[in-house]
Amino acid sequence: MRQNKKTAIACRLLLLLCGLYGVRSFALESDSDQPIIIDSNTATYDDKAAISTYTGNVISVQGSIRVNSDKLVVYFKDGEAEKLVFTGNRAKFKQTPSEGAEDITGEALTGEYYPKKNLLILIDEATVWQGNGTYSSKLIEYDIKTSLVKAGEKLSDSKRVHVILKPKSKEPSQ
Repeated sequence: MRQNKKTAIACRLLLLLCGLYGVRSFALESDSDQPIIIDSNTATYDDKAAISTYTGNVISVQGSIRVNSDKLVVYFKDGEAEKLVFTGNRAKFKQTPSEGAEDITGEALTGEYYPKKNLLILIDEATVWQGNGTYSSKLIEYDIKTSLVKAGEKLSDSKRVHVILKPKSKEPSQ
């Protein structure tokens, strides 16, 4: 029974890695329903701990969501990805929130992605750019389904949020 579970997980990982080369943008509202596809220099899977680790130029894609990082650790629960932790020299993410909308981009030293909750948490030196706005804080939560950005911590006045709202550029008169 244990060997069958191990083989099934290994087959899933292989299919996900092979699928990266044929990936296309899916309907944006269904990003969370798409498979998570991972490409990296190395990959290991610890069946006992139910943890998969990827290192070296890691690229993770789920629909229109793309994350680049130095290292990715995937925590499984009942055979499904429960939590993904991105680390490295500023892990970066990008998502197209809706058809024709401007991409939302961000970066942080650490990122935690919870696929079932549609939640991305950026930790340490976190910044998110959306349209003319820039949000920077030690902690930023991004709801991927609703494109809602929450920055800062309510319990601490010392961890401030820095926001820059740029005016739209004016069209030159003719």
